Amino acid sequence: MSLKFTNSLSKKKEDFITINPNQVKIYCCGVTVYDLCHLGHARSYLNWDVLRRFLIWKGFKVKFVQNFTDIDDKIIKRAKKEGCSTDALSERNINEFHKDMDTLCILRPDCMPRATKCLHQIINFIEELEEKKIAYSTNGDVYFSVDKHINYGKLSGREIENQINNAAGRLKTNQEKNKKNSLDFALWKKSNSDEISYSSPWGQGRPGWHIECSAMVKQELGESIDIHLGGSDLIFPHHENEIAQSEACNGKELAKYWLHNGMVNVGGEKMSKSLGNFTTIRSLLDEDISPMALRFFVLQTNYRKPLDFTEEALKAASKGWERLNNCLSFGHIHKIKDQDIYEINLDKPIKRTVNDKLDKDSFKLLSDFEKYMEDDLNTSGALSILFELSQPIRKFINLLKEKDINEVEQDNLNQVFNKWQLLTELALVLGLKVNLKERTQKNKQEVDIQRIEELIENRSLAKSNKDFILADKIRNELKNMGIDLIDKPRGVTEWKQLSD
Repeated sequence: MSLKFTNSLSKKKEDFITINPNQVKIYCCGVTVYDLCHLGHARSYLNWDVLRRFLIWKGFKVKFVQNFTDIDDKIIKRAKKEGCSTDALSERNINEFHKDMDTLCILRPDCMPRATKCLHQIINFIEELEEKKIAYSTNGDVYFSVDKHINYGKLSGREIENQINNAAGRLKTNQEKNKKNSLDFALWKKSNSDEISYSSPWGQGRPGWHIECSAMVKQELGESIDIHLGGSDLIFPHHENEIAQSEACNGKELAKYWLHNGMVNVGGEKMSKSLGNFTTIRSLLDEDISPMALRFFVLQTNYRKPLDFTEEALKAASKGWERLNNCLSFGHIHKIKDQDIYEINLDKPIKRTVNDKLDKDSFKLLSDFEKYMEDDLNTSGALSILFELSQPIRKFINLLKEKDINEVEQDNLNQVFNKWQLLTELALVLGLKVNLKERTQKNKQEVDIQRIEELIENRSLAKSNKDFILADKIRNELKNMGIDLIDKPRGVTEWKQLSD
């Protein structure tokens, strides 16, 4: 089966064929850094992180670029409210963005250009459009002439005549009255006297929102790229305008494939800062939701579909991740003889390994995992494979509650180890990283020390009465609770958790 993605441009699922063999150039629209990120941002960047990880696992050389919009009306308004500079506000929120993304194990992009650091490229881009008579300046503003781009509307599917009629009622301000066409959009905006501004051939001002991405794509990746990413709310007008200005300037297709993730819904409405129904990533993680549980929650739904956010769904995802994390912990907790399992770097993308020691069932699961992921990133199906693969590991973990790992036949041990190694690899393709600390903390919370001490006392009494059957029964009961006993001289018994 070939790799397929649903292309928003064609509205169809298409075979993925790169511009250059085995190389993938990706641009992802980034955040406007005026506030903390919410779950909608997490949903988007988690999915694109999985896309990137999967392509690398498949053997592609990937260059991934994601921008920061660090000058914008919202940033200016927030900076005035907080009494700080726009640079200070942007810098603070960029740092907070990195903290959130790092916590969710989202790989940092290869390059993260900022609008204010790319002004030279942006101005050059606008000048090229002016030279081609596709842009015009008026009173310090520069606009793109929509009617001079014959394919305008090809991404969103909107007809330009209908858009003009719908936009006619928006011509209210003096600035908008300077437009030749109600749909023309700003490439450069004249700044008010009390706003931050930058020098340009058209006077003091700042770039429009759409132009920055076109300029950054050209600067970092070239005139044409393989994949352009973003949320479905960006299709119009942002991505539509990107296509128009880039293709009008360069005379080439901007992107072969456009992938858009669905929105996060709360109570039937899209989660957004403008609606005030958003939940920040930070606040979610402060509520004892682990980063991997949040990641697991997002990946349960295909990236294109809406994601309904409820506390119940998040709790269910936390339980699902807990089960999976217990199995992923197996090979790290039980040091397996003659097996080198500690070379996997959990913080970097991995390339596919070839393990010829896998049994037939494991090879089948590996194949099914790949088929799910090749079919438009079906992460829900991929997760189901992880749970199938974890079943024999879970059974083996339960077996170890009754017998020591050294008592297990080496062939059986190797077979379980190979399954665990495959489980670890496939989990990392999804960015799901084992958390031993999380597992240990949970186990410690569940320990009933009073009950343990009581059972140890009963066992000592049974041994003194030479009731060794009862003593062994109590020892096994404690082992089932995850407690290992260590008999010391003079009748002293110490205990420790098996996960320690």
